[in-house]
Amino acid sequence: MLKSKRYLYVGFMCNQVIEKMFKAYYVKAKGEQPPYTHKLIRLAEEANLYKKMSDEQKDFLDIISPLNIEARYPTQKQQLFEALNKDVCKQIIKGTEEMVIWIKKLLEN
Repeated sequence: MLKSKRYLYVGFMCNQVIEKMFKAYYVKAKGEQPPYTHKLIRLAEEANLYKKMSDEQKDFLDIISPLNIEARYPTQKQQLFEALNKDVCKQIIKGTEEMVIWIKKLLEN
């Protein structure tokens, strides 16, 4: 998707990865189904994960959160399209990879 310049989908898929990781952590931490939401900050807070995050990780959530399914709607799609480019998407991918590694470590403990 990055090579074909489908930047909205890069952001959307990275958002989905983080959402699924947060939900996995929620299930392990709470032993129950996570809430039905796509809101990353809410998921992190309810899983008691947000307070463990660094300021950099919280800043990353602010960047990636708008790229959820709601961003598929035309009112936000154009704004996001204009904000995303190859370099921004590379940073989003990097941040996603780092977040996944961090959550995997937490899940192993």
